[in-house]
Parts: sequence; structure tokens; C-alpha cells
Amino acid sequence: MKPAKPAVLHASKKHKANKTVKSHSHARLRHHYAEVEANYETGETTPDELVEFAQTLKGIRYCYGSSNPEKGFDCSGFVNYVFTHFGISIPRSSSDFAPVKGIDIKDAKFGDLILFTGTRSHNYHSAGHIGIVISQPGEPLVFIHSTSGDENGVTETAMNDRYQRRYIKTIRVFKEEPQAQEEDEEAVPDTLEEAR
Repeated sequence: MKPAKPAVLHASKKHKANKTVKSHSHARLRHHYAEVEANYETGETTPDELVEFAQTLKGIRYCYGSSNPEKGFDCSGFVNYVFTHFGISIPRSSSDFAPVKGIDIKDAKFGDLILFTGTRSHNYHSAGHIGIVISQPGEPLVFIHSTSGDENGVTETAMNDRYQRRYIKTIRVFKEEPQAQEEDEEAVPDTLEEAR
């Protein structure tokens, strides 16, 4: 007859199994929503105008929960202030962009939004920081944002290892302009007579 295993060992194994299940269910919770296409009304505003205005705010200090330039900005307060200045309505909080479909980071350009995780452990897996891309595809990625880090305010930052580790996604706010395609169509003659 085999000796019975101590109850403590049974409890220990059961506890480990429960931890594994919890871990997997937590991972599933992060992706329970279906992504939706970004759809923002930008009117006549161009990405260049938006970035130019954002850069006039450099140096304004960081202030948690604020979108008032006289008091300072937190990250989403800064981004919201810039877009609101042009009458463009976007979510107030970086976490509200969670269900919005992203684009490939190598295609990031002027006026796109860039999202990162927060720095605290409790929001490590969700968006906790946001900025505006101020570079073009093919250039080193640079974004403008309000940070509570060493710069303590609105500053421009190149994508580095620290932000690369925290990167979540890039969101296109301004729709692609069909001008290039229209110009190509105009260049093609309609008839053989026009081609001669």
C-alpha cells in the first residue's frame, strides 16, 4: 500500500494550477473587443498645421489631469487640446483608443497618434501615454508629447528603446488624400487623338 501524500503538497499543486488559469484569463481579457476603424472629422485642417501648432506649445509644464495650457498638460490633455484647437473631436483619454484599429508603425507620419503603455505596473498592459507623430515615413520616428519624465512638460522625443518596449500602436487620424491618384488619372489621355 502506497503512503498517502501530505495534504500540503496537494494544496500547493492546486494553488499553482489556479495561478496559471488566472494568468491566461487575464491575457484574454485584454483582447475581448473587436477593433474599429478610426473615423475622425478633420475638416480642412492639414496634419502640417496641426503639428506646427503643437510645436508652439513646447516647454509648457506637465500637470496631471489638465488640458489647460496655463496650468500645464498631462499627455492626453495636451493631445486633446491640440486637436480641439482645430475643432477635431477625439477621445479625452489614451485608454479610450483601445478599440481603434492601428496602422503599421513604419507608415507613421505627421499628425498620427502614437500610444504607449503607462509606466506604473498596474497599467503596464493598457494605453497610459499618448503623443503626436511629427516625422514622415522613412525618417527616424519622432513624436511630441507631454511627459512627467525628466523633461517635465511638452517636448519632442525620438523613438528609443524605452518607448519601443512600451509601444502599443499608431493611429491615423487624417484620412489619406486621393490627390496623387487623381493627378495620375488626369495624366492619362482619354483618346488616341489626345495622345498624339
